[in-house]
Amino acid sequence: MKLPIYGPRLRKVARKHFGWPSLRPGQFKPMRAVLRRRDALVVLPTGAGKSAIYQIPAVLLPGPTVVISPLLALQQDQIAALNAYDDPAVRAVRVSSAETPAQQREAIQEIREGRAEFLFITPEQLSDPERLSEVRALRPGLVAVDEAHCISAWGHDFRPDFLQLGQLIKGIGRPPVLALTATASPPVRDDIIERLGLKNPEIHVSGLDRKNLFLEVAYCPDENYRWRRLTNLLDETNRPGIIYVATRKSAEELAAKLTDAGYPAEYYHGGMSKGEREQRHEDFSADKIDIMVATSAFGMGIDKPNIRWVAHVALPDSPDSYFQEIGRMGRDGEPGRALLLWRAEDEGIQRFFAGGSPDPVELKELAAALRAGPTTKTALKEKTGLGPRKLGQFLALLEQAGAAKAGDGSKWTVPRYAPRPDRAATLAAELFERQQTVQKSRTDMMRAFAETNACRTQTLLAYFGEEVTKVCGHCDNCAEGVAEEVEESTGDEPFAVHSKVSHAEWGEGMVMGYEEDKMTVLFDSVGYKTLAVPVVLEHKLLKAV
Repeated sequence: MKLPIYGPRLRKVARKHFGWPSLRPGQFKPMRAVLRRRDALVVLPTGAGKSAIYQIPAVLLPGPTVVISPLLALQQDQIAALNAYDDPAVRAVRVSSAETPAQQREAIQEIREGRAEFLFITPEQLSDPERLSEVRALRPGLVAVDEAHCISAWGHDFRPDFLQLGQLIKGIGRPPVLALTATASPPVRDDIIERLGLKNPEIHVSGLDRKNLFLEVAYCPDENYRWRRLTNLLDETNRPGIIYVATRKSAEELAAKLTDAGYPAEYYHGGMSKGEREQRHEDFSADKIDIMVATSAFGMGIDKPNIRWVAHVALPDSPDSYFQEIGRMGRDGEPGRALLLWRAEDEGIQRFFAGGSPDPVELKELAAALRAGPTTKTALKEKTGLGPRKLGQFLALLEQAGAAKAGDGSKWTVPRYAPRPDRAATLAAELFERQQTVQKSRTDMMRAFAETNACRTQTLLAYFGEEVTKVCGHCDNCAEGVAEEVEESTGDEPFAVHSKVSHAEWGEGMVMGYEEDKMTVLFDSVGYKTLAVPVVLEHKLLKAV
């Protein structure tokens, strides 16, 4: 492939300002998209250098770069890394709740005077109309949205504060947008594109197969067997490591049990105070904690290169969550071990967490409150009594139902021709049920991953839409010689991978992959379905779209 002039320019910046002799695989094409001032969505695994995709082109683009990410700790690590170069061309400043008003003014001034290139900021800060005007006046040349899956209601770490980002980006002049994430299945990708308002974006998904990670799964007939397998891992493998559990109570109980058994462990979950969580986060990062037992609340923002293993003592709710969580180990390129210890009962816990349908009365009251005129989330919270997370989820549902719209000045309003509150509540409830159906299918796919005899990497990456024809060699099925290599496409499959199909009952979908005589299709309405190819052909269940 003939590289345009972008290649030498990008490599020169990488060497001169960052000291990097070369670019990593998967970085060049999205960097080129940024320089061409195209919107882009980039899915690269943890540790593959996603930040460099906006950092290097930013030196060549006119105007500063605005970086939006969900965690202050994550921002601080990235800022420290940039400022360690002691180079004005890559200097970074931040505007967040962690800075005093004077520090915030100084940060804006540094960007304005060209003494800094990167402005790290949170969605909450951009929600302030005065701050939005200040950032717009800086005339940014690029907006980078890190951990972009947080904007998606399908994502495993949905953040209600991210819902207005598309509107806020318009408010600062709508420069090109680069969305970055380490894991995004097709529904999450579509949601990111829609919610951020990306314009005909380039989509780059690559390198999701991390060859230094060994994937291992064990079905546990009882808790005693699960305990023995877990302690064997601790005896055999270097530390530090993370043990993921399903509930806060499980985190506390397992940490205590491990400590009593001679494996000193701490726990982490969302029910702890902010100060406690920050201290545990810091202690783990500083190697003061070797074993962290945690719910899914732990991990984002952890840039710790030497995590040697990740164990799941429960079936994750989806391959999305599983992939994100195992991705936190082995960032130094050294071997890492992922061990999933599951029981059939684990699925019952996930069904419980899925919960029941939203209260139609609460949805109707929120839809009615929106009709009173443009209003903030704080005002809506006071008027409806909804908690922040439930309010964010309900607004997301009403937005999809055409009954809510993020407007200027961080205020929510009602779009023209919006359905009446009672109808809006009905539509929102129907959307919730559809999401629950899709989420159940994702849990089903997680169980299918746990039960498969095929190459686990092939099974996992097919879920994310990345086709791998060679067995990985770094999973238990490959090691035991039971995984069979998937033959390259010969054109004999009834439908090509990633082609669109339709089903009489389930509607349109996308073919995600084949395994022996089965095919997996992601349907828009019901999520993932695994179908027997002979049955599909015999009964003509699918049609090409």
